[in-house]
Amino acid sequence: MSKDIEVARAGGAQILRLNRPEKKNALTRGMYAGLVDALTAGEAADGISAHVILGLPDVFCAGNDIADFLALASGSGNEIEDVMKFIFMLPVLKKPLLAGVSGLAVGIGTTMLFHCDLVYAEPNAIFSTPFLDLGLVPEAASSLLAPRLMGPQRAFELLVLGAPLSAERAREAGLVNEIVPHDQLEAKVLAAAGKLAKKPPEALAIARRLLRGNKDDIVDCMTKEALLFKDRLKSPEAGEAFRAFLEKRPPDFSKAKAGA
Repeated sequence: MSKDIEVARAGGAQILRLNRPEKKNALTRGMYAGLVDALTAGEAADGISAHVILGLPDVFCAGNDIADFLALASGSGNEIEDVMKFIFMLPVLKKPLLAGVSGLAVGIGTTMLFHCDLVYAEPNAIFSTPFLDLGLVPEAASSLLAPRLMGPQRAFELLVLGAPLSAERAREAGLVNEIVPHDQLEAKVLAAAGKLAKKPPEALAIARRLLRGNKDDIVDCMTKEALLFKDRLKSPEAGEAFRAFLEKRPPDFSKAKAGA
């Protein structure tokens, strides 16, 4: 288990806390593996009725660690496989998934929320998916689930234009259930998880399955996105974007042409 993923239990909930403050909870290969291990264990545990994902005050998740992406873009690693294991696990979870968001939710920090049954956010929450700015494409079935949830124009604004959503706009779009004060976020999420723990488990599982819809459609979308995402990771555009990010300069995509 990664040291940057803290796992605890409260009532009938398994709490997964992202805890890498020095990198704003940017997810590493080890953190993805830790999330998969914890979710797998929680799915099998009789005493767990729901999974809860939390971050830290003022930062939920800054997305994927850019250094991992750059390693893959340069052909020196296969970090994407650990990302994909986590992503493909989301639509097949049988137990409810809840999240409490404080501050930044970037990239996978936002797209994982499309697979949550309940999302609560603080007023300072900011949701953004800068995939295109990194030379990449949407992932985690967000190209299917975002238009379905918030309409094609607002989904385009989020996923392609890369415009961030405030907590209020995310609530209006249906991504967030409720905006709660900073000092009440975790209590709100855990209270909801506690209510779910008191429901008849078989009926809860059936109701959730009905509401989530056909998971095969979601998995098919993820598969298509993943093939394109892997290809784009090794593209000249992505390489230039990652290097520019690490060098703290604007990217110059005019030099990022195939064969350049």
